[in-house]
Amino acid sequence: MEKYVLGVDLGTSAVKVAAITKNGIIAAQQSSSYPLSHPQVGFSEQDPQDWVTGTTAAIHKLLTQDHIAPTAIAGLSFSGQMHGLVLLDHTNQVLRPAILWDDTRTSKQRQEIETKMGHKFIQITHNQPLEGFTLPKLLWVQENEPEIWQQATTFLFPKDYVRYCMTGKLATDYSDATGTVMLDIDTQSWSKEICDTFNIPLSICPPLLHSSELAGHITDAYAKTSGLQANMPVFAGAADNAASALGAGILQTNTVLSSIGTSGVVLKYESNAQTNYQGVLQFEDHAINDAYYSMGVTLAAGDSLNWFKKTFYPQTDFVQMIQDAEHSTLGAHGLLYTPYLIGERAPYADAKIRGSFIGVDSSHVRGDFVRAVLEGIIFSFEDLMQIYASHNNLFDTVISIGGGAKSPLWLQIQADIFNKKVVSLANEQTASLGAAMLATVGLGWYPDFISCTENFVKVKTTYNPIPEHVSQYHELYEIYHQIYSQTKDLSSRLIDFRQKNK
Repeated sequence: MEKYVLGVDLGTSAVKVAAITKNGIIAAQQSSSYPLSHPQVGFSEQDPQDWVTGTTAAIHKLLTQDHIAPTAIAGLSFSGQMHGLVLLDHTNQVLRPAILWDDTRTSKQRQEIETKMGHKFIQITHNQPLEGFTLPKLLWVQENEPEIWQQATTFLFPKDYVRYCMTGKLATDYSDATGTVMLDIDTQSWSKEICDTFNIPLSICPPLLHSSELAGHITDAYAKTSGLQANMPVFAGAADNAASALGAGILQTNTVLSSIGTSGVVLKYESNAQTNYQGVLQFEDHAINDAYYSMGVTLAAGDSLNWFKKTFYPQTDFVQMIQDAEHSTLGAHGLLYTPYLIGERAPYADAKIRGSFIGVDSSHVRGDFVRAVLEGIIFSFEDLMQIYASHNNLFDTVISIGGGAKSPLWLQIQADIFNKKVVSLANEQTASLGAAMLATVGLGWYPDFISCTENFVKVKTTYNPIPEHVSQYHELYEIYHQIYSQTKDLSSRLIDFRQKNK
């Protein structure tokens, strides 16, 4: 009987569960969606039980509809949305809806952290305390929901809560722990100095595991609910970007990941724990032991395209919309778009900046606007690529995954704007694949991740930059790069106006 591992990719809008063979072949995959709540402007929340219900439903469909035998599944692991705050009481019951990665309510708490700790905070964590991270969320609850705070005894991340419901064991992994901005990068332990400064008991921080480490076994109760075998091993898993980097083969310093999902990520493998971008780029533990990655995030990358389609192409599919962009030209006939729909994280840590179209005139048609959105998202990535260049941290290959890897046009735009070789992968389910790789190494199917990658990660297509396009995009990028400084004050004033005139 062929054996499988399950890679559970717990995303923001849905969970995907893939059954993957020892050779990295996805034999079957099922998904289940769940709602997202925005109770106020800037708030983003989910009910943790929805993740458990969705994951269980996807597993059950995999077993029943795809006829994957429970006895054929050797283990499972996770890729999970980062930074989300799940608070549990002393009986491990959820105290409030989870506050998600894209929630921006915590500007006051971010300022408090910066005021109290200053540069010392960046020295400890190698990160800034941005709104989306977990520590500002803890301080928000501490200040605004004191009755909840008094009951809180543990916090977890989304994937960790689902894993707890499967195994009855509380823990997180190092890659998610760095996303709290409460982990001391040098000592690889929860920072007592940070916790003491903000009156957070160290006991609220969960135990730490390596991503491929055994975290527990499927309980009898969850076996009955899901159909999985009781006592099946469950491995810790990783933050979604770490898992995706692993599933894309980002294991060397010469490669960079370009990932377009709801948000957009530029991610680079780092071998040295002393690397410090002073918080402009995030610095995180990798899913691989004793390895790291740096990362910059565009908050509304794919979300920009989704918004544009929903608003201006409601009856058209994405394929037709992208075809309209192909009828435009490089530079969208002089139209530029900045993708700051919900603020920005990197390189501008600014919750109040908002997006814009610049250069609109009466000659522009819908295809120009689509092309401008595609290009604007990649220009925002180029902002991050330039940080690596300024640190002489060089690379020669960009691996593109997510929405940006589905369109030949968009892949070529990336190659031309980055002026780098861009490759797409034969298997684009890198988060599920990375989660599965953690399980295979945890089970001992492979001795290390290098040997696992040789079987799991395959290149599909390569795109090389076109010199004429490179020079044209360089000229456009010089204009794009000035838009933020010219519009940030106006964006802030417009948000204030909107709030006063609800």
